[in-house]
Amino acid sequence: VVVGKLEPSLAELSVGERVQFERLGYFTPDPKDSTSEKPVFNRIVGLRDSWAKIAKK
Repeated sequence: VVVGKLEPSLAELSVGERVQFERLGYFTPDPKDSTSEKPVFNRIVGLRDSWAKIAKK
């Protein structure tokens, strides 16, 4: 669970619309728990962290 701040327009997304949250992945609004006052997003695709591989070397 991550708590953060959003642009107001993201609270108005329809179910099925997809957005990318920087450096985290792609998300879609939760059809059951999301409201315009308290939006809830589900991650559908995570992003790879290629910098972690470079740092290990």
